[in-house]
Amino acid sequence: MIDLMLIGIGTGNPEHVTLQATRLLNDADLILIPDKGEDKSDLARVRRQICDTVLTGGTRVVSFDLPTRDEATPDYHARVVDWHDAIAAIWVREIRENLGPQGKVAFLVWGDPSLYDSTLRIAERVAKILPLRVRVVPGITSLQALTAAHRIPINDLGAPFTVTTGRQLRDSGWPDGVDTLAVMLDGQCSFQSIPPEGVHIWWSGYAGMIQEINLSGPLAETAPQIMAARAAARAQHGWIMDIYLMRRQTPRGDTDE
Repeated sequence: MIDLMLIGIGTGNPEHVTLQATRLLNDADLILIPDKGEDKSDLARVRRQICDTVLTGGTRVVSFDLPTRDEATPDYHARVVDWHDAIAAIWVREIRENLGPQGKVAFLVWGDPSLYDSTLRIAERVAKILPLRVRVVPGITSLQALTAAHRIPINDLGAPFTVTTGRQLRDSGWPDGVDTLAVMLDGQCSFQSIPPEGVHIWWSGYAGMIQEINLSGPLAETAPQIMAARAAARAQHGWIMDIYLMRRQTPRGDTDE
């Protein structure tokens, strides 16, 4: 039996790694680190830095090349499914070659494996081929790092909020009945697609990391600042992870005492 541990590592800050995660990483026989190519080499480097920080024993750390998603396929869901199938096949190969039929293998997952991350879906595919016991260790999400950086609660008093993606915001607009919207996985600054009147935005690039950038204010005024800061940071580092929260400032009528 192979124990597969999916360990949330927060937003890349070694101080986000919990004591539980540290213990299990040291208990692992093998840690596999995906390499997404030269443009995103910092992502693998951050994972290795975390391993250098928390590992105290002889856990092996092995890197492997991650396939790129075929953007030529017009159907978004179809190309994501094909991509996940390809990644799962590589996981199987790397586990067989570097671990064998039994042992403990760990993957370091950005943020938490439960929130807009496909590691668990890939693990389901691998479990159809290899005998796996899957364990998940929760991590700090970029959403938590964002609200901490701006010192704001995520929701208004007793009010709901929605977490969505840039693609959904562009395709479907602002969801009905929601005043607070957290947006992840947005490489196209999709806040440009909504009317800015009455909307406040809180944006963080590299939330929780040493190079963290924070901007906030009325959307109409702050959107150009965010786009400029985002482009400059991406040019400097070769990659960027960012997240933002938007809240509609709903006018409230007078109430009787």
